[in-house]
Amino acid sequence: MMNAGQAFTVARPAAETPRVPLAFAVALVILLGVAAAWLFPPFASWPEEWVVPARAWVTEAFAWFSVFAKPVTRAISWLLSWPLWFAEAVLFRGMPAAGLPPLPWVAIVGGTAILAHWAGGRRLALFCGVSAFYLAIFGLWQDAMQTLAIVVVTVPLAAGLGLGLGIWATRNARVERVLNAVFDVMQATPHMAYLGPVVILFGFGQVPAMLATFGFALPPMARCTILGLRTVPQDILEAGRMAGCTPRQLLWKVEIPAAEKTLMLGLNQVVMQTLAMAVIASLVGASGLGQKLLFSLQQLQIGKAVEQGIAITLIAIVLDRITQAYIRRPPQHGKKGAGWAARHPHLALFLLLAAVSGLAAALIPALGVLPKELTLSYGAPINEAVRWISKTLFPYIKPVRDAITIWLLLPLRDFYLWLPWPVMLGVLAAVGHHFGGWRMALLPVCLLGFMMLTGFWVPLMLTIYLVTGATVLCVLIGIPTGIWAARSPRAAAVINAVCDTLQTFPSFIYLIPVIMLFQTSDVSNIIAMLAYASVPAIRFTYLGLLRVPAATLEAAIASGTTSWQRLRKVELPIAFPEILLGINQTIMMALAMVAITALIGSRDLGQEIYKALPGADTGRGLLAGFGIAFIGIIADRLIGAWASKRKRELGMA
Repeated sequence: MMNAGQAFTVARPAAETPRVPLAFAVALVILLGVAAAWLFPPFASWPEEWVVPARAWVTEAFAWFSVFAKPVTRAISWLLSWPLWFAEAVLFRGMPAAGLPPLPWVAIVGGTAILAHWAGGRRLALFCGVSAFYLAIFGLWQDAMQTLAIVVVTVPLAAGLGLGLGIWATRNARVERVLNAVFDVMQATPHMAYLGPVVILFGFGQVPAMLATFGFALPPMARCTILGLRTVPQDILEAGRMAGCTPRQLLWKVEIPAAEKTLMLGLNQVVMQTLAMAVIASLVGASGLGQKLLFSLQQLQIGKAVEQGIAITLIAIVLDRITQAYIRRPPQHGKKGAGWAARHPHLALFLLLAAVSGLAAALIPALGVLPKELTLSYGAPINEAVRWISKTLFPYIKPVRDAITIWLLLPLRDFYLWLPWPVMLGVLAAVGHHFGGWRMALLPVCLLGFMMLTGFWVPLMLTIYLVTGATVLCVLIGIPTGIWAARSPRAAAVINAVCDTLQTFPSFIYLIPVIMLFQTSDVSNIIAMLAYASVPAIRFTYLGLLRVPAATLEAAIASGTTSWQRLRKVELPIAFPEILLGINQTIMMALAMVAITALIGSRDLGQEIYKALPGADTGRGLLAGFGIAFIGIIADRLIGAWASKRKRELGMA
């Protein structure tokens, strides 16, 4: 009779045998690559005189195109400036020429609470109302309304175009393939890389910032539209056809209503991505909270940065919670024969509040715009706390930071910089061929080879070094945390709440505590990436373990396995594909932070993008952004192929 360990290892050798050829191929590539670099210096470092001047070509092409496209870009800017002007007039600027003031802050705070009550009930209304009141009482109202105006205009445009593209893709397979490839690059490209082309074509200001935000927020809506329409059950479609629906009626009256929850999830992602661009868009002239937060970070005014960062976070949480509540909201049906106010009580209440507060603000100006003397601030105590930390704790933190840098990070960085390019490309090609054949092998060679030919190899390696360090830490922290959550419902409740909070924060928020504790260094960059990118590793590990079939667990228990044996020999192998997807998303989120950490100092591709903005060096910024996207695409394809292969081995695909 087999023991517990043998019962779950009989089928494993067949899945593990291909590892020997892969190890042999990798060892051979390393040996040949190092030998070639030793014999021929160009194989160690690509000569500068062989660099293809693609950077200059791209910059010149955009400069040439901007001259001919100026009438079109000016027309687009003029057209988009009108809805933006109207949103700003309603929210904070007013219409002085017509003698109309903006909505009083009391009306907007109350309206936020009313909208939240309509979507999710009393508790959500209380939270959203208090969050909106925070913006007023801490003197951030006008800046917050400037940021919100961009959101109010950008979200409908991105959602509408994303919906249209998604519908088109579901009707045409060729369009879907093209859009998926384009969206892969757009979503893997960091936020900041969108700014260079926008500056060349549209200049600086609110409208260019809105266009950059629009480009970044578009793909999630289109992808969710494709997913939602593809997953409409066939019996619903057949019922629509049998009822005599035309193709247009089938789309608008059957498919889109059936996919409403997925479409609302896409809208939620558009909102969150728009707010994620708040600080980045300030680099091209967007006024608002993002601009103030960027200035505070650059001046190391940590107290003000915390106030402004919390304000952006609260706006993000409020919009996220309201859209999520709307997704879960059951359909509402008004009473037949009831009046308009009875059928729309929340809207009627808001209109009444707006009218009353508008009249009251004419008599009491503080109800329209809260005077500065009535606002509060907690920035000074935070600044004092930062100074105390710098004086008291930093002498203890600095040796730890320096030890990590000297003994771990610098050797890793030097290893990547020493690594001959044939070794890097060859190893990735061997791994790609092992999991996906020749097409997968050519992918890293072509993409990273292009970056080497265009002279971005060193910042590319520095980017990979930072992302590698952050990913390893995320995996070491995330997988055990996910296992703990799967084992303990009480721990899961706390961990999921923390993960929800971390995912709601805009990415740049993590720079504030990092600067406070570690100042500017590679350790700071990696810790900021760690805080932002560890959530997927936790979530996917947790979900993967929860999805292990109950019958499999019962069979393991019946075989006499201990809890540790079940985890190591049953649950983790079955959950391995989901864990790989979590690592994949961790890498993507770490790459997204590369451009953000450039704001506090780095020497990677993110810094190349940041340096390209002041001089409108579009080629430099765009190619550096493509380099980050290429790393993400390669990681996504290789890990996805590995996960698919593992699923086939387990009989799950």
